[in-house]
Amino acid sequence: MKGKSALMSGVAAVALVAFAQAGYAQKSGSDSMSNSSPAPMAQPAQSGPTNEELSARIDALEAELQQSEVREAADHDAIAGWQPSSGWWDNTSISGRMYFDFSDITNKNNGTANVQDGDHFDVKRFYIGIDHKFDDVWSANVTTDFTYDTSQCDGVTAGPPASCSSTGASATQLYIKKAYLQGKFADWFVVRAGAFDMPWIPFAEDAYGYRYVENTLIDRLKLGNSADWGFNVSGAFGDDLKFEYSLAAINGAGYKKPGFGLGTNRSKGMDFEGRVDVKYEGFIVAVGGYSGTLGKDLGGTTPTPAYHTYQRFDVLAAYVANGFHVGVEYFTENSFNDITTSTTGITDSGNGVSGFASYQFTPEWALFGRYDSDSPTDGTAKNQPKYNNDYYNVGIEWTPTKIVNLALVYKHDAGSDGQYTDSNGAIGGSSGGGTGNTTKGAYNEFGLFGQLRW
Repeated sequence: MKGKSALMSGVAAVALVAFAQAGYAQKSGSDSMSNSSPAPMAQPAQSGPTNEELSARIDALEAELQQSEVREAADHDAIAGWQPSSGWWDNTSISGRMYFDFSDITNKNNGTANVQDGDHFDVKRFYIGIDHKFDDVWSANVTTDFTYDTSQCDGVTAGPPASCSSTGASATQLYIKKAYLQGKFADWFVVRAGAFDMPWIPFAEDAYGYRYVENTLIDRLKLGNSADWGFNVSGAFGDDLKFEYSLAAINGAGYKKPGFGLGTNRSKGMDFEGRVDVKYEGFIVAVGGYSGTLGKDLGGTTPTPAYHTYQRFDVLAAYVANGFHVGVEYFTENSFNDITTSTTGITDSGNGVSGFASYQFTPEWALFGRYDSDSPTDGTAKNQPKYNNDYYNVGIEWTPTKIVNLALVYKHDAGSDGQYTDSNGAIGGSSGGGTGNTTKGAYNEFGLFGQLRW
């Protein structure tokens, strides 16, 4: 703009000079005619530029002005359209999710207060995920999982760390939950290798919608893993009526114990989990199953053979649309608790059902509730009473912004005729039978639960 102003000033100056000279010449001629007699006509001397020269100069200045305006516009477009050079970050995204709560817990087993009693702020999960797309077929994902474990070894009694024991020690833990390479050759044929979401639990979580409040039925009872190491094939067919499937061959011990070269963690065979489902206008029907030894069929110098195969059958039916999440999940299982037990006469089995419902009655507010009734496993003695568990929660959710969910929740988890450890801890009474409070336990929690995600 400065160049343009200078050129305009130059044009104006040239024009003023031309007009001044013309006026001076006219005035001089008038004065001589009035003060003296006419003189012979003579060619006046050229004391300044001619009109043709002035006109040429103005044309040159106008041309320079136009070129300056073109250069200025080009510079502006170049600045406005500038972007950094392309790189791997163009096809990479980073996401995160955190589950947290501030709550009061009252937990009594056998009529005695448990160590969980009291008020506390908890960060139960914190995930960081990195997704990268190499091209239209190949992509990869790495997701870390931060959690607070009461046992460093998670039940493993040998192997690193050196301080590992059956009771362990409380510590914060950072795991690799997912680390896979994916090839999407078609919508109906997607292959993953590494650590990935299992076919059942994440699928049930999507239908339920309130994982940050509580794990779904199979996950709460610790009868399956949400992620594991191995191979997965999945796909989908159709539009309005959609058919989906997911099949996995995995190590079986879960993503926390990959068993890379550790004889105590490395199973001699692979486990299998699968799911097929149908979706139509918000309605979902799914069936699934699991078969394997959960990574307990161990080799090495001190092998631990598997005498039984754990098998689980799953069913889910739900409606997820128009602000509703309403559904029911059911399972039945065999041999979860006696894979490595050689004693005859034990027929360990379990079953359970979970019903859930929620309604988003405004964009910011929702009501939800859930009830589970289950007997996840038999006892360790043939004539021991079967453990019974009842769980429910109810709450109201506020979503102040797209990435935050806050819920005021009451949860109740009770067990009788034995004790069982689920996602809320050890629930129930002594396992030897009896009456009254000696065979019962209850867990009650009230507080604010939240989810942060981006």
